[in-house]
Amino acid sequence: MSLRSHNHPTLKRVDYSKHSSVELEELFRQVLAGGMHGICYSAYEEGQRPGHVLTIEQIRKRMAIIAPYTSWVRSFSCIEGNELIPMVAKEYGLKTMVGAWLGDDKELIEQEIEGLIQLAEEGYVDIAAVGNEVMYRGEMSEQELIDYIVRVKEQIPDIPVGYVDAYYEFTIRPAISDACDVILTNCYPYWEGSHIDYSLMHFKQMYYQALAAGKGKKVIVTETGWPSQGTGLDDAHPSRVNALRNFIQLQEWTKQEDIDMFYFTSFDESWKVGPEGDVGAHWGLWDKDEQLKY
Repeated sequence: MSLRSHNHPTLKRVDYSKHSSVELEELFRQVLAGGMHGICYSAYEEGQRPGHVLTIEQIRKRMAIIAPYTSWVRSFSCIEGNELIPMVAKEYGLKTMVGAWLGDDKELIEQEIEGLIQLAEEGYVDIAAVGNEVMYRGEMSEQELIDYIVRVKEQIPDIPVGYVDAYYEFTIRPAISDACDVILTNCYPYWEGSHIDYSLMHFKQMYYQALAAGKGKKVIVTETGWPSQGTGLDDAHPSRVNALRNFIQLQEWTKQEDIDMFYFTSFDESWKVGPEGDVGAHWGLWDKDEQLKY
């Protein structure tokens, strides 16, 4: 029997700062066994990075590890082998949020959009995500993004279509919020320098801001997490204990409030050291060698 079908353990609201590392690891394993709503799929093994073509064998290997603990998997691209991720997820009975990666290369965008539409038409997409943090990175105009969202919605009218970005982008860009069927928001107290003691409160504020921006539309947390090691940011400190606390309290609260959340991420990926600093390689629940970290 898949562990994701088990009932989530009943957790009282407690002060996790008073728990030892051993107690937190035991509680982590209970929560993990109870099953997550969703998790982001980390595709790249040691020595790989975006641009490398993924094989179905490596995707199946990692999917087999995470499938017992989640109901949904999120992917980020529809080219270079990433299009195989939702196909393999379906082999394991998982639902999929499939992303088309949008950047500043129009030719690649066309490949991504067409790939997303094709996967959806073939039955591999449960939610379609058109772009990830494109506004945050400033890689295209609002209207360009909206045009892509509308194009995908017209091609796959029976599948919810949204756009992924930081929670505040949906507040300051209401036209994008209006174009989406569902609000797909990244909520990272860590990246805003939040102390772990206040991170849950910070997360709730982020979620409710996105909810207000959506004006009644469903809001899904598409990324959140905490690094287990690396250089800190203001009051946010990476550590095994803080990563455990963050995972436990977010899983507990979102389940109690019936909020759909994709945790970031499944496996550590060494290539992320460059773009995000040394913490970039340490967001996984499993390490780069696919061993459960806690």
